[in-house]
Amino acid sequence: MIHIRTIHLIPIFLVFVLSISTNTVTAAPIPGSDFSHEGSIDYDITVSIDPSTRMLEGKSTITFNKTRDHTLILDGRFEVTQALIDEIPFAPQNDSNQSYYWQIPYTILRPHQVVIHWRGQLHPLDETLDHEQTLGRPVAVSAAEGTFLPDASNWYPRVANGLIRYTVQITLPSGQRGLVPGKLIDEQDEATGYRAHFEFDHPAGGIDLMAGPYEIESDHYIGIRDEPIQLRTYFHPQIGRMASDYLAAVKRYFELYESWIGAYPFTEFSIVSSPTPTGFGMPTLTYLGVNVLQLPFIKDTSLGHEVLHNWWGNGVYPDYKSGNWSEGLTTFMADYTYKEQESESAAREMRLGWLRDFAALEPGQDAPLIEFTSRTHGASKIVGYHKAAMFFFMLRDLIGEELFNRSIQGLWSMQRFKITAWSNLQSAFEIISAHDLAPFFDQWLNRTSAPSLTITEARQQQTDSGYRLHITLQQSEPAYQLRVPVAIQTETGEQTHLFDLQHTKQTFTLDLSEKAQSVILDPDIRLFRLLAPGEAPPILREVMVNPTTATMILPDDDETRQIAVTLAEKLQRRTPQLVPANQPIPTVPTLVIGLQHEIDAWLDAKELPTKPDEVNGKGSAQAWTLTTPQGTSLAIVSAQDTTSLEALIRPLPHYGRQSYIVFDGRHAVEKGVWPAQVQQVEIK
Repeated sequence: MIHIRTIHLIPIFLVFVLSISTNTVTAAPIPGSDFSHEGSIDYDITVSIDPSTRMLEGKSTITFNKTRDHTLILDGRFEVTQALIDEIPFAPQNDSNQSYYWQIPYTILRPHQVVIHWRGQLHPLDETLDHEQTLGRPVAVSAAEGTFLPDASNWYPRVANGLIRYTVQITLPSGQRGLVPGKLIDEQDEATGYRAHFEFDHPAGGIDLMAGPYEIESDHYIGIRDEPIQLRTYFHPQIGRMASDYLAAVKRYFELYESWIGAYPFTEFSIVSSPTPTGFGMPTLTYLGVNVLQLPFIKDTSLGHEVLHNWWGNGVYPDYKSGNWSEGLTTFMADYTYKEQESESAAREMRLGWLRDFAALEPGQDAPLIEFTSRTHGASKIVGYHKAAMFFFMLRDLIGEELFNRSIQGLWSMQRFKITAWSNLQSAFEIISAHDLAPFFDQWLNRTSAPSLTITEARQQQTDSGYRLHITLQQSEPAYQLRVPVAIQTETGEQTHLFDLQHTKQTFTLDLSEKAQSVILDPDIRLFRLLAPGEAPPILREVMVNPTTATMILPDDDETRQIAVTLAEKLQRRTPQLVPANQPIPTVPTLVIGLQHEIDAWLDAKELPTKPDEVNGKGSAQAWTLTTPQGTSLAIVSAQDTTSLEALIRPLPHYGRQSYIVFDGRHAVEKGVWPAQVQQVEIK
């Protein structure tokens, strides 16, 4: 039985819950950095940007307050017009990546102060990039439509090995507005231009800057500490009408997460639109593409995920050296929670989707949760987001919902604004739940793959008082410690029992008052496990994430063939391994792309089923999966003409969880997943 969570406020009830000072806050720590001197660097930036010319001029004043060495890095495309350390000229060096860098020496008797003036032209904005390309290409870009200066682009002399407290003053031409994560101290919007002053007085890993032709709408929310939280939208004019709905949605998420976790850790939150299809979460704001914000489901899904990151990720920071737990916990408490609030069946379908995705991975694509740091491709998301979310789901099942919620609040109280490892999570849950969770954390964090479970035997015998049922469960080696749900079906209904499986093979005995008809293994999908073949119907993601996928391109003319190759590249995020279409079907997952008459002829020649009814004769293009008699997974893409095929390049990669999908131009009009089968054993 799935229960919708009831969120309870609890007091700070344990003497071991630590009191944390707000001036030790960290934000977005740099993976692998050493933060033994948190908050020892004060950073002040004054920056002027002209998006029409893409010119940037900046001045950095950096004060290093403690004894240790530091490195500053600035992208080599800029010109350093002046650099001083303690008022003495301090020329930069060049590294192998054509970047400038400065080695800041130890400071012993007094702080070092470094002043750097720099200027240069930013890269042009490329609105054709998708989100994955933006993630993999941290470049400082500018145009009238928008400016984005990600910290990783080294758009300013960035401290590469430490946390900073910063102030930023931004100057932009009239009609442009900008911001950085932090508290808005002051702004002036005049005919001569726009100026804004921001402050982030907690140690942060770096500075991201966004600007654009924004219309700003404001509201406020009174948090559980009776203090106002400033809410803002920085929206492009074409979506300005959506501001009030987004501000209202943010308030709903604040109500949910403040009652569930604790008080919101900052004084404001902004939603900022981007001209490219980005999706970033930063302290005090989220940066989402204009087209993304217009999708009807974003307010009810992705927005809440990004709001929650202000607690997990930007309020309690993952220790990247020992794994990033924040994406999994955020996925569980946001994306999955919204499905639970929708219905039991929607939540079960999401869990089944996670297991389907995992089943699509090939051996070697998996990695222990402890090794996940950030999303780099589809396989890493399956582990770091979905497997980790299922980890927290199973943990809640293990200790119970009330203790799980208390542990979440205790974790926030103990680790707020601290860099936090998986071991810290284990300690918090163990202390509050009074459970020994070492075996649970060890097996799910440190091992690859997942257990494979089967019911190898189910037999019963009649007794004087009813029936005695013997069920034998078997799992792959080495054995996990599992609480396996098994449903017993009788004439009058179904009842689920939990069996503590500790070995690779165990037999369990139940006394029943009536005769059992069948037994079903884990019918509600409450365990992270390898699905049996019948439980995991093929989905498009199998050919997208599998590195051995072969690709058959059917069109002969150069234009259509090149479009098909580009589509295959987008689906697989790599150069496709092309095989001739007239060869036998490979034994590895295979992607087949062609026009409708070509696909129909190919299916006939290979003696494969024709287009399924779910897609046949519908839309301008279709994609579907099937399994050959030899067990090979196929993904077929069929379009009525070259234009219809080209229209799939951008949208189709986003539908990997589907078994079939129909497009009318770029719009998906029908989609679905082939029915899954549970592991059910009939009892004679």
